[in-house]
Amino acid sequence: MVSQTEEKKPSIKVTKNGPYLVRNLKNFRYSKGESIETEPIMVLCRCGKSENKPFCDETHEKIDFLGKKEKGRAPDEVKDYKGKKITIHDNRGVCAHAEFCIKGASSVFKKGKKPWIDPDAADPDEIEKIIRSCPSGALSYSRDGVLYRDYPRPPEITVCRDSFYKVTGSIELEDPDGLVPQSKEHYTLCRCGASKNKPFCDGTHWKIRFKDEKN
Repeated sequence: MVSQTEEKKPSIKVTKNGPYLVRNLKNFRYSKGESIETEPIMVLCRCGKSENKPFCDETHEKIDFLGKKEKGRAPDEVKDYKGKKITIHDNRGVCAHAEFCIKGASSVFKKGKKPWIDPDAADPDEIEKIIRSCPSGALSYSRDGVLYRDYPRPPEITVCRDSFYKVTGSIELEDPDGLVPQSKEHYTLCRCGASKNKPFCDGTHWKIRFKDEKN
């Protein structure tokens, strides 16, 4: 028997070739922090073409939207970069290319260079803060043999500007193909409709210049 507490936990259901069904969410906001009024069940656009973003207006049916993964995407594999005091774990396959890491610590995360991560190039405490800002779960770290990947936060979805849905707080993801995020505590969902790694964001919104004028 499911308890009342468990029934009220927020969840996101990925519908096949359709929108996201979000249940029991209390914290929903735009990128600048403005709260969005919530309902027990909300239907969010993931084809990128709704005229009522972030909500679905059934445009996905008119354009024959396909929600499956595509060929040519980055491989889903974790690589370890071991340093003296910290080990950085990186999965390019789930990266949303928000570039918080590059902008926050360019000496550690070196765009366009190989190896692109140098775990000894900055203070480990500072590196830890940068990794915790990674919205997709692509980055995690280990210190003294302990893996840090999930961080305790309240459940929340943020509609990020011209990009992804940022999900935090261990909101359960129900996917028809059984797909799970790298971190169950935080991940990024595609809302431009063009990611090759659906339902997760892969940064394609930048390439297609996805725009959401409301946000």
